[in-house]
Amino acid sequence: MILKPKDFTYNELRTLLSTFGYSEMQGAGSRVCFEKKEHKIKLHKPHPGNIMKLYQLDIVINELKNKRLIK
Repeated sequence: MILKPKDFTYNELRTLLSTFGYSEMQGAGSRVCFEKKEHKIKLHKPHPGNIMKLYQLDIVINELKNKRLIK
C-alpha cells in the first residue's frame, strides 16, 4: 500500500515524473500531459491552489504501476 501525502504539490509531481523520464506538455486551460515515449499521463493542474487531489495521485500511481516503474 502506498501512502499518499495530503499536501503533495504539483511542483513535486512534476519533479517526480521527470525523474522517471516524463516531460510536461501543456494542454488547453488547466489540462496537462506528462509524456514518456508513447505513454501519457493526462491530468488537470490543481486550482486554485497547488496541492494535488488524492484521486489525481491515484491516477499517477496506477499509471506508474501499469508501466512497472513502481510496485
